[in-house]
Amino acid sequence: MLVKYFLLWFPMVIIAIINGTIRQLFFTNFSDELGSHQLSVISGITFFAIYIWFITGKWEIESALMAIKIGLMWLVMTVIFEFLFGHYVMGNSWEKLLHDYNLLEGRLWVVILIWTTISPSVFYLIRKQKSNTSV
Repeated sequence: MLVKYFLLWFPMVIIAIINGTIRQLFFTNFSDELGSHQLSVISGITFFAIYIWFITGKWEIESALMAIKIGLMWLVMTVIFEFLFGHYVMGNSWEKLLHDYNLLEGRLWVVILIWTTISPSVFYLIRKQKSNTSV
């Protein structure tokens, strides 16, 4: 099960790229860089929620513990990808990459990480509650 969800993380990279493209093509037309960043966090959470809701419905998570493991695995994969890809492929400095973690400056990237981590558990609990009430 964990291997399946390991592989299901990879489309989230594509979703993130699409979200970043939307930020650059649309949000920057009516907002400054910080506002565009914040709007893209909201749209990113929404896109991820739709995707994660779909995959957790198609491939049911077996237990609350498995949901936690999936979320933590996705968190680690996301952070590793962000820093390795961002630094070694995109050429961003470590300071620039860490900048998006500064909540005091209005940078909300950490909210995406939190959502990525907890969403398997949230959707597991919602689906479990629904199945218990429909019986």
